[in-house]
Amino acid sequence: MTTSPQGYVHISVRNAQRRAARVRSYREHGGTYGTPASRPLHSVQNVAEHAGEAEPQAPQTAPMPVLAPNGIPGPQAVATETEARGFVIYVGMDESAASAAGTSLTRLANELRHYVESLVPGSQSAAAVAIAPAGAPGSDLEVVRQVLGDPTIQQGTRPDLLQAPAPVSTRQPGVLIDLARREVQLDGEGLNLTYKEFELLNYLVENGGRTVGRDELLDSLWRNSDEVPNERTIDVHIRRLRSKLGRLSGTVRTVRGQGYRFYEHPEVVVWAAPEYSI
Repeated sequence: MTTSPQGYVHISVRNAQRRAARVRSYREHGGTYGTPASRPLHSVQNVAEHAGEAEPQAPQTAPMPVLAPNGIPGPQAVATETEARGFVIYVGMDESAASAAGTSLTRLANELRHYVESLVPGSQSAAAVAIAPAGAPGSDLEVVRQVLGDPTIQQGTRPDLLQAPAPVSTRQPGVLIDLARREVQLDGEGLNLTYKEFELLNYLVENGGRTVGRDELLDSLWRNSDEVPNERTIDVHIRRLRSKLGRLSGTVRTVRGQGYRFYEHPEVVVWAAPEYSI
């Protein structure tokens, strides 16, 4: 990219100034342009010369000198007109359809949010559930777009949805286990798990298809630990973990005589980055 000589602007700025000048001319002449667009440029210049103008117009290809906001000649910044800042996905689905599939609208919304944030670290997301009057006519998707105010819909807002309750932000019901962020939530509230408690839960989740014995847990999680563990150590950590899981403590189950197992409860959602395989 080359820099402009001092006192000149980029051609995009010059073109923007020309467009602004044409709009002013259009307004000043009561809705008609002072210079017909169809008239050749050289004809306009000839008319000006025959009318006795003292100074002929400069060639249209010449750069236009400008002053910067501080009064010093120099290149001007080109303002960005529009830019994409994100996207919206409207999903048409009622709660009964989600329940029949073994999930819920809030769980689906939060899983989509976390997946997007895993693809683009640092991105932000928010989710809302559209609440509409019972029996509102139209497809689920149509009603959702109306309630949430989709600006791309062609028809106006339906009168029967004007008084619809405002959409509500999602709160994850049950337990949300975020392996990538090493976070666990219960009904939307974060659980303060210790390092070993999370490691224990994480190991059980990753081996959710089988029962994990105490010896395996000790060998896998306490191999390089300064602590001298025994089977009692595992039992203590499991008890504390269950206590923090509250009403869903049964997520971690004891298999008598064998060890522990992760239970895929309908209210337990496990989210993991793509590198995980669960």
